[in-house]
Amino acid sequence: MSQRTGRPVKQQGSSSIEQPEYWWYRARTALLHSALAAHLGEPARVLDVGSADGPSVGWLRATALHVPTDLDPRGLPAGRGVCASALALPFADASFDVVGAFDVVEHCEPEGRALGELARVLVPGGRLLLSVPAYQWAWSDHDVQAGHHRRYTRPRIVSAVERVGLEVQRATYGFAGVFPAFAAERLVRRVRPGRPGDAARLPQPSPVVDRLLTGVSRREARWLEKHDLPFGSSVFVAARKP
Repeated sequence: MSQRTGRPVKQQGSSSIEQPEYWWYRARTALLHSALAAHLGEPARVLDVGSADGPSVGWLRATALHVPTDLDPRGLPAGRGVCASALALPFADASFDVVGAFDVVEHCEPEGRALGELARVLVPGGRLLLSVPAYQWAWSDHDVQAGHHRRYTRPRIVSAVERVGLEVQRATYGFAGVFPAFAAERLVRRVRPGRPGDAARLPQPSPVVDRLLTGVSRREARWLEKHDLPFGSSVFVAARKP
């Protein structure tokens, strides 16, 4: 189903469906937890929008009701969850205490409609926790294959979240430790684009490089518990509905 129109289309799906233990998804678990878990509280009702996109939300727990939602039914737990678009969430106003949307909004057009839907289903005082990819200059064939519409700076996503009436409580970059490798890889893609379909396949690091990337991200996660980062390949945001 298209995030733009809501009509069924051929699904590419998140790479995490086939490679859930890929280093980037494991690292994002720790980074998101460090950056945003303090804003989770003890919610009774949690909506996990884009639940197919990686094993990053095991910490996003509810005391009573946890609802996974995704366009791709392969990303929903067996017998649970709702197949739906972020542009038209099938839930009543003020249904959830927390909404998580990790690497979702960049897939949605129009952006304001998606963010408005995420805000609409929050109760007053509810929290929106989200992440988006950073920097339009890093746009590559990978973004096209992934179905992205845009990448973000921290001020850009903060402004978009505030336009739908939410109060931003924290906004920080993430994946700063591996940023030099990310920037170099994106510059190479600019000069030497891959063949059609190559961008959909995740690059496979050697075991040594995997351990190095994971270790760097683990140290960054400890820093993120108390400090914001000035750059990185992702932006993490926590916002509150007045």
